Amino acid sequence: MEKTDDQNCQDRHEEDNPKSSPFDFVMKQFQGKKCAPEKSKEKPSAIKQFFKGFDFGKSEGKDRREIEETEINNAEADDQSEKQDLSVEDGLSHLPSEAESPSGEQRFNQFMEKLGKKPNSKNLDLNNCALSAADITELASLLPFLPELEEISLSWNGCVGGTLKALTVHLHHVNLLKVLRLNNCRLTAEDVISLGEAFEIVSQLEELDLSWNSNIGGKLSLLTKKLQEGCKLKCLKITDCSLTAKDGESLAEILNVIPNLEVLDVSINKNIGCSMKVIAQDLKNVPGLKELNLHMCGLKQDSLQGLDTALQHLAELRKLDISCNREIGGGFKTSTAHLASLKNLEVLDLHQCCITEEDMTVLSQVIPLLSSLQELNLSSNKNVGLSSDPLLGRLRFLPKLRSVTISNCGLGEESLSSLAEAALHLPELEILDLSWNKCVGGNLKLLLGALKLATEIQVLRLSSCNLVAEDLALLTSLRQDGHLARLQKLDLSYNNNISDEGWAVFCQGLGAFKELSELDVSLRPSSCRDCGLWFRELLAALTQLPALAELGMQRWALSESQRKQMEGFNQDNRRNIRFDC
Repeated sequence: MEKTDDQNCQDRHEEDNPKSSPFDFVMKQFQGKKCAPEKSKEKPSAIKQFFKGFDFGKSEGKDRREIEETEINNAEADDQSEKQDLSVEDGLSHLPSEAESPSGEQRFNQFMEKLGKKPNSKNLDLNNCALSAADITELASLLPFLPELEEISLSWNGCVGGTLKALTVHLHHVNLLKVLRLNNCRLTAEDVISLGEAFEIVSQLEELDLSWNSNIGGKLSLLTKKLQEGCKLKCLKITDCSLTAKDGESLAEILNVIPNLEVLDVSINKNIGCSMKVIAQDLKNVPGLKELNLHMCGLKQDSLQGLDTALQHLAELRKLDISCNREIGGGFKTSTAHLASLKNLEVLDLHQCCITEEDMTVLSQVIPLLSSLQELNLSSNKNVGLSSDPLLGRLRFLPKLRSVTISNCGLGEESLSSLAEAALHLPELEILDLSWNKCVGGNLKLLLGALKLATEIQVLRLSSCNLVAEDLALLTSLRQDGHLARLQKLDLSYNNNISDEGWAVFCQGLGAFKELSELDVSLRPSSCRDCGLWFRELLAALTQLPALAELGMQRWALSESQRKQMEGFNQDNRRNIRFDC
């Protein structure tokens, strides 16, 4: 059906002015574009308008098809353009904006939370965190965001070994670093080199702990040769690193460039003793040294002589540990001239040094002159015997003593009496260890007066002392009379001669030790014994000991009923005692 002229005129008007869909308008608003005004078409003249309805060689249908094709092509082009615009917008929407990307602080917090640690921008404590090589790399990338970092502790992470360079190359971002701890990290020679190079960057470093890295042995010079004059290092710990005599010489050399050193720990390096003379000569360059630990360093008598000479330059020394050096025994008689000058010495450890009777004669004259002494350990010097009498009696001149450890020294009854008399003048005594001295058994009453006055005593060790029931009864009676009120640790192990009745009496009075946290009543390793009726008294006493956390009962054979009672004790009484049975 053919259209009328009016309809054709209306169709052409619509073709000349195509309508925009609502979608077109919304998309242009979304894209933020300004719609350009359409170009107004030229109005036809009256003559053209009149002849518009006539056919001058073109059919009206053909004109319409061409117009429709043009409109379709234009529409497709517009749709394609709109799709491209939408694609660009959609792509941009998925790119992380600056506000959305995690900040350095957020990344650090996420890293610490992943390892189960609380974030701390000044103290990075990642000890024993099972770090992987990837973790070390990630940590290194976070250092630029930690400008206030002062401490890094990565100890007990074996995977640190071989990856340290990834971290050290970024240490310039943390130039306030003061503490670096790398204990037991399986460090390699390459790690030692990297660490040495880092010394030029971390100029504020005050503490370096490389202990328990055996691969450092023989390579210490790779580290020490990088230390520069005026280094601020105050604490250097290289425990159990398989150091050689050559390493000892390298150590001696750096003492010239670290004048502020206060702590030097080279313990458990058995081969370093050969170079102790050289080290001792350069100790004069660190006059502010406060702690010197030479435990198990293979020292000999000549080493002791060199060390004594160095002591005259170490007036600030607070702690001296030369224990477990068996070959220095017999050398004290000629090597204590300057020991007495250490007026600030607080800790002296001479245990397991094979001290002879002649040594003790000299030490009994020197040790009482150490007026600031607080801790004295002479344990495991079996040859001391009766020669210790003069020394133990003169401990009265050391009123600041807090700890006296003389276990396994072969003391006799007279020695015990001398100690008991001296202890009357030790008001600050907190720790007394008389273990493995058989003379104590049956003679604990000799210490009765001292224990009454020892108001500060917290640790009493009487292991393997041949104690009898009367000795245990004395302890409980002291507590009932108001003494030993602060006792926290009591070791009564390896005293197999105590009868079941003796244990029962002891357990009946045990509940009075309200601050007791550790109790050991274990039997000797080679023995086994049924736990008698006193077990019931023990459980009753445990309910009255709110601070008790550990009970040693090794080699006591418990019945099935007793074992069930012990297993259910914590649950029934809402406690968390560790039973070591």
